[in-house]
Amino acid sequence: MDGSHSGERLTMDDRKLRILLAVIDDYVHTAIPVGSRTISRKYETSLSSATIRNEMSDLEEMGFLEQPHVSAGRIPSPKAYRLYVDSLLSGGMDTFTEEDRVREYFMERVRQMQDVVESAVAAVSEMTHYAAIIMMPKQLDLRITCLQLVPINPGSALLVIVTDGGVIRNSTIRVSPSLDADALYGISRMLTRGLAGHTLQEVQEMLSTYSRYSGADEEVCRDIADLASQMARQTGTDTVEVSGSHNILNYPEYADVEKARSFMSVLETKERLLSFLPDGTQPFTVRIGSEMGIKEMEDSAVVCASYRVGNGHTGSVGVIGPVRMPYGRVLSILNTVRNSLSMLMSEDIP
Repeated sequence: MDGSHSGERLTMDDRKLRILLAVIDDYVHTAIPVGSRTISRKYETSLSSATIRNEMSDLEEMGFLEQPHVSAGRIPSPKAYRLYVDSLLSGGMDTFTEEDRVREYFMERVRQMQDVVESAVAAVSEMTHYAAIIMMPKQLDLRITCLQLVPINPGSALLVIVTDGGVIRNSTIRVSPSLDADALYGISRMLTRGLAGHTLQEVQEMLSTYSRYSGADEEVCRDIADLASQMARQTGTDTVEVSGSHNILNYPEYADVEKARSFMSVLETKERLLSFLPDGTQPFTVRIGSEMGIKEMEDSAVVCASYRVGNGHTGSVGVIGPVRMPYGRVLSILNTVRNSLSMLMSEDIP
């Protein structure tokens, strides 16, 4: 959790806190500066507009509210969103809602392991209506858990390699036309027994001589070594997927063409994305405005959750949108998605 304003919350009286949370909730839903009459009418009906106006003035002096125009209402500052997010996180995930609906929706989207990453980031984007991002960790030490050869037609088969990092790769390879489904199944079992637990690098070295003493098809072993080599190269760096970048065009914060273009340019540059994504050591990370360290993102926020990938690896899934976002709902969605991803990406594939 980035930043800390828990001490300030303790010194803020309950009425000020209620009014501040009401301003945040209303502004999140309307994108319109909030006046004292709105709070009195919709949230604090027992308080007069004058009382609320005085409290909002105090909150402005404390740095929690801002007044964009002299005659306008007030909007939450990044400091207010930080207090709000820290309150949500310190209160525990039990305060978040929609878990069953989100889980059902998410599980429907990720039936097949091959599509887990793409489906997850697309589902998060669709549910939140923001840009969504997912990062797989560096996995230079991936270890084989399973190898499968599935016949396609005489002379070719689908090779599937599964690793302990939840990463799966497949490739069509040539095999002897004399190898039927039973023979390929037998080779799959033999190779899995011999190679399971070894790193991709070790597998490449072992397969150069494996066929000589194992009886496995030499051409099959060569193709497996080639695919393992490709996987090792691909997983040496972070893999980042972004979905729903166009969603930001629906928000008034990005109505300015130049601002929208700058935002999109960040999402399209992997190195800049990685600069503000978390390392996966914390279950949740929220960076608001200037906390992201990128000038083009000062009107934006990123909310990320870490998930487990196989044996000891971690990745991150998150949402990028305006500072004015319903953090409680976003955290609820990401909490359910991260738990579902951890379960799916850590399952053993038979």
